[in-house]
Amino acid sequence: MAKIDIYNMDGKVVGDLELADEIFAIEPHQDVMHRVLVNQHANRRQGTVKVKGRSEVRGGGRKPYRQKGTGRARHGSIRSAQYVGGGRIFGPTPRNFRYSLPRKMRRLALKSALASKFQADKMLVLDKLKLDEIKTKKMVKILNNLGVDGSALIVLPQRDLIVERSANNLRGIKISEVQTLNVTELLKFDRLILTKEAVSRVEEVYN
Repeated sequence: MAKIDIYNMDGKVVGDLELADEIFAIEPHQDVMHRVLVNQHANRRQGTVKVKGRSEVRGGGRKPYRQKGTGRARHGSIRSAQYVGGGRIFGPTPRNFRYSLPRKMRRLALKSALASKFQADKMLVLDKLKLDEIKTKKMVKILNNLGVDGSALIVLPQRDLIVERSANNLRGIKISEVQTLNVTELLKFDRLILTKEAVSRVEEVYN
């Protein structure tokens, strides 16, 4: 069974934790992670972009010049696409980009993302993460104690407003909860930090 050290907020090892092989010891499936990542990005698209076609732009009701005898090309409207101020050919219109993937595929992608963080030694486990007051300086100190110098996703078992607001102003730091964990955030941030209770919740939900 895979094992990982448990750190306290001072950055000292206070024990170890056995991890579920069904999640953290699997071979990360790159293709499935990519499919789910693209799906999540597509589902976040608003799809509200819109341009006007030839029939929607203002003006152009009169034929600009006679059909024959001018030596010029035949035109019926100055709002055709080749004219300045004309409509756009095959321009974007509002549409829904959402599509769904099988539940098993989404779960495998999340497991693969977690396993890739653990196997790349980019995962840390804290015994707890509690602050008495909203203080960014205290959060910075905890991250420095853990040796985190880049971006990090901190996962808590449930929402903690004190911790969340203490990290709001820190660039590259995101506070998340187990129930909102997703592949996009796991791949976006360099380090993954979970509390011991959050690991138990993850194994309970996804094992």
